[in-house]
Amino acid sequence: MQIFFHYVFPTFLLSLRVQNIFIMALSQEEFESLRHFLDTEAKRINNPDFIFNDPVQFPRRFERLQDIEIVSFLSAAIAWGKRKMICSNCEKMLQIMDNSPYEYVMDEQYEALPDMNIHRTFFAKDFKYMLRGFNRIFKEYESLNAFAGIKRVGESETPSWTLVEEMQKVFSEANNGTTDSQCLPTQLNNTALKRINMALRWLVRNDGIVDIGVWDSINPSQLFIPLDVHVGNTVRALGMIERKANDKRTVIEVTDILRQIRPDDPVIYDYALFGIGIGDKYLHPTVE
Repeated sequence: MQIFFHYVFPTFLLSLRVQNIFIMALSQEEFESLRHFLDTEAKRINNPDFIFNDPVQFPRRFERLQDIEIVSFLSAAIAWGKRKMICSNCEKMLQIMDNSPYEYVMDEQYEALPDMNIHRTFFAKDFKYMLRGFNRIFKEYESLNAFAGIKRVGESETPSWTLVEEMQKVFSEANNGTTDSQCLPTQLNNTALKRINMALRWLVRNDGIVDIGVWDSINPSQLFIPLDVHVGNTVRALGMIERKANDKRTVIEVTDILRQIRPDDPVIYDYALFGIGIGDKYLHPTVE
């Protein structure tokens, strides 16, 4: 049995044989077709119009590095569910901080915040937890980028997991030894770290289009794909992986494949994987 996936473009029809595929098993023609397909889809989604319906719009409103960092991690922390609700609640957080996140954090104004719901299961207590952590880091380091640099996060094989491990230590100290998985995932041996990887895409990638690119402690080549259910289903349909779990191992496997296609910037294909399966418009499997 052979499985074919037909990708419908305005100008042509591309067919790839993807049964039990790894990149090394592809012919040169198939490899180039896959790369062209992903490049085309990435270009289609990675454009300025994408910004206005995505949480990336919120850190992009600021120029000071610390403001961008705070808003990136806060926006990513609540980035699950419907995008319209996510964006509405990102706006809520900015209003709480009077659109001055760094001053709000350093003045510890969050301590006076009453109990309230911010986004689904993310409440004021979680918001305060994150801001106490930021406060502690900014009192010792110039920025989160400087923190990551001093902690040598960029020397790790998995920088995003190492960054969270280091942030967890500080956040826990700032919150009486407690952890809060709503803010930073705690199961680092297994978690896909989707929201952190998304925030790092915003902060590290710099092609002048959607992502902001204000960090230099991690290189774009070291980023990992922000894996959620949608992206996981898409890469399985493309034959890139067979594993069913959307976990750390799958993130590493998918990103390793994407690095073979684009070593300097594998996560550019986050845009492609986001766009390919929207409404199942592009992916049509047939069995022969």
